[in-house]
Amino acid sequence: VYSPDYNITFMGLEKLHPFDAGKWGKVINFLKEEKLIGDDLIVQAREATDEDLLVVHTRRYLNKLKWSFVVATITEIPPVLFLPNFLVQRKVLKPLRTQTGGTIMAGKLAVDRGWAINVGGGFHHCSGDKGGGFCAYADITLAIKFLFERVPGVSKATIIDLDAHQGNGHERDFMNDHRVYIMDVYNRYIYPGDGFAKRAIKRKVELEWGTEDTEYLQKVHTHVEGALNELKPDIIVYNAGTDILDGDPLGGLAISPQGIVKRDEVVFKAARSRGIPILMVTSGGYQKRTARIIADSILNLHNLGLIDKELATSGAENPKVEQMIRDSVTDLTNLSLQ
Repeated sequence: VYSPDYNITFMGLEKLHPFDAGKWGKVINFLKEEKLIGDDLIVQAREATDEDLLVVHTRRYLNKLKWSFVVATITEIPPVLFLPNFLVQRKVLKPLRTQTGGTIMAGKLAVDRGWAINVGGGFHHCSGDKGGGFCAYADITLAIKFLFERVPGVSKATIIDLDAHQGNGHERDFMNDHRVYIMDVYNRYIYPGDGFAKRAIKRKVELEWGTEDTEYLQKVHTHVEGALNELKPDIIVYNAGTDILDGDPLGGLAISPQGIVKRDEVVFKAARSRGIPILMVTSGGYQKRTARIIADSILNLHNLGLIDKELATSGAENPKVEQMIRDSVTDLTNLSLQ
C-alpha cells in the first residue's frame, strides 16, 4: 500500500529533521527497479478524513493541529512554527494522513490475503489525544479498532513493535484493552521513556546502548515465538522500524542491514507458519540507506515465499477485494466505537 502523497517535500524544510522524508517513494522505486512490483501491484492509499480520525482521536486534539506551533513540536521541525497552517496541512499533515489511511486499508487487506505492507505509517508515539516524535496520527490504533469493529472474526490483536523507540502511543490507547497484546523491544535509554505507557506492555524487552545482531536476533526470535504461543491473535501489527540500524542518530543500537532483513524474516515466518494475518508498517528509520534496506527486506520476504506476488495480483483483479479496498477508509465514518 502506497501513495506518492506519502513523501514530504517543502522548500528543504524536511531536511531539518534527521528523518528521510522521501524514503517511502525510494522504497517503491527500488522495488520497481528489481521488477518485484509495478503500478498494478500497488494499492493506492487514501487520505484519512477527519471523520475517520475521530474514531480514535479527540476533536480537541485534531483542532490543536490547526496551530502550526503544535505541528512544529510534534514533527520536531521548528521552522514549521512560522508557516501558515494551510501550508502545514497540505505539505506536512496531508502526507501523514495519507499514510494513516494506508495503514487502515492494509489492515483489511492483511486479513483478506494473509499479509499486507504499508510502505509508510507506524506512527507509534501518537495516541488519541497526544502526538510527538514525528507522529501526528495514531495509525496503529486506528487500524486495529477498525478491524475489531468492521471485520467479522477479528477480536484479538498483537502488536509487535521493533522500532528502536518505545511505542508509547498505542500503549496508552490500549492500556486497559485485554483484546490487544503488546510486545515492545526498544533502547531503554532513549525517547520517550514513558513509564506510564510501559504498564500496557505484556512482553517488554529493554535493550542496552549498542546492542548488536546476535543478541538482538536471539531476543527477537525468543520473544516473538513466546508472544504468539502465549496468545494466538487474529491479526499481527508489526511495527518494523529501521532506526535500530548501526549509526542511526536517534536509535542508539548497532544492528547491521543483514540483521534488519533477518529480523523481518523471523517475524513473518512466525506469523505465516501459524496462519496469522500480518500487517507491516515501516515506522522510524533515520538514515539515507534505510530505504534500500527496507526494499531488500521485502525482496527477501518474497524470495522466501513469505509474501506472495501472485496472491497480490489475483487479489487486485478480484472485484470483491477492489470494493473492499475502496471502502476501507471511507467505512470508518460508519463506526460507532465506545
